Amino acid sequence: MSAELKGKTAIVTGSSRGIGKALASTAASLGVNLALAARGEGPLKETAAELAKKYKVEVLAVPCDVTKLEDLENLVNKTKEKFGKIDILINNAGVSSQYPFEKQPFEDFERLVHTNYLGYVRMIRLVINDMIKNKSGAIINMVSGSTLCDPLPRNFLVYSSLKVGLRAFSKGLFWELRDHGIKITSILPGVTDTDLTGKLKEVTANTSRLMTTEAIENAVRFALTVPANVCPLEIAVINQQTPWTAPVIPFKQEHPDK
Repeated sequence: MSAELKGKTAIVTGSSRGIGKALASTAASLGVNLALAARGEGPLKETAAELAKKYKVEVLAVPCDVTKLEDLENLVNKTKEKFGKIDILINNAGVSSQYPFEKQPFEDFERLVHTNYLGYVRMIRLVINDMIKNKSGAIINMVSGSTLCDPLPRNFLVYSSLKVGLRAFSKGLFWELRDHGIKITSILPGVTDTDLTGKLKEVTANTSRLMTTEAIENAVRFALTVPANVCPLEIAVINQQTPWTAPVIPFKQEHPDK
């Protein structure tokens, strides 16, 4: 357990299951107290009880829809009431959407923007002034390995372009806040074996090609434990073999029928 991290407080969004739960476990294993946030109150409370018992840390469960500003404000306020301050923010909540752009439902756009970009920016805005005042803090944003592709993967255009924006925002935020002692880290994970991945089309049935959450947990542990004068700005952990059964990067030009 890291002596420097023991007793600090982290908010983890989207943390009732999957990658978010794994990252909350990683923080708890370092002695960090947790405020867990997710939409489903039942699974959230179960995760909170599980982690509190396993790691002997304090865990607060706050039901939260990251698309709603009032929910984010309530999450921050409840965390500060319970723990006094917020040292670490792990922005993890996310939704995926896989469509050819001309077939993408209109209702997807607002949901993707609010969950995968605006929710992250709003959360940071809500905690950043306290971190500046404390002259310390760590913000970890879950971005996406798809941002490494240029052009972006087909059928993930809206999702991936928002992640590109989040990646650019995160980099710029580091340069803006570096002298306040605040670390900003983007994690760029590959395709991971979670419930979310199971809903994607053309993902391999060979689960040995999919990442487990272990590599992402190790990336977050690294980000939280580097020396104070170091900031891991970006950490990419990508599948060794392609996780797709069909190309998602349009390396082959195809012409529609004339």
